[in-house]
Amino acid sequence: MFLASFPAGPWQANCYLAAAAAGAECVIVDPGVDAFDGVRDAVADHGLTPVGVLLTHGHIDHVASATRVADEWGVPAWIHADDRELLTDPAAGLGPSSASLLAQVLGEVELAEPDDLRFFESGLDVAGLTFDVLHAPGHRPGCVMLSTRLTGHDQLDTVVFSGDVLFAGSIGRTDLPGGDHAIMLNTLRGPVLDLPDTAAILPGHGQQTVMARERATNPYLQADYLGGVRTR
Repeated sequence: MFLASFPAGPWQANCYLAAAAAGAECVIVDPGVDAFDGVRDAVADHGLTPVGVLLTHGHIDHVASATRVADEWGVPAWIHADDRELLTDPAAGLGPSSASLLAQVLGEVELAEPDDLRFFESGLDVAGLTFDVLHAPGHRPGCVMLSTRLTGHDQLDTVVFSGDVLFAGSIGRTDLPGGDHAIMLNTLRGPVLDLPDTAAILPGHGQQTVMARERATNPYLQADYLGGVRTR
């Protein structure tokens, strides 16, 4: 498996390119604010052919360049249907002051849905990779984690693009529009803790990690935070 990544935009959101091998078809995960040039450069540097855009949720720092990337290469973009509204209205649910701040940070940004917009279901085969789509709301109703098999590694056998659900040592905030603490707890108890210890976690911000480390040390995955739920 081939992976490339770079942080983009004022919030330094991680954009990933994933392929079965260098020089092959690839998917672009979360091309956010100012990510287009980085995607174009990585595609050229590694001889990749984009065939799809995968969005872990709808926040602007993860989707701002999605339509430009998808339409530039004439490929589909996938998102969970619950976050579709944010593709064209990144300030949905924000108060006037927050919406004004967002406009100041981003400037004049024209957003539109990609020409070929599709919605995640239970799984997806694209670019020679098979993704399990794990619905993981709490940060946003349309949050998903995307899990695919990793071969050729001695200790890890899975790659999980966790978006803003799970970070190294932390989790996604739930105090923004669409966030829900109780729902996030259910996500942590379910799809997050169900991830194998042998999974590499590639989050939406910050450094990558592994599930075994998060299970042992992430304070938000411990029984006292989750209300007595055992974490193995």
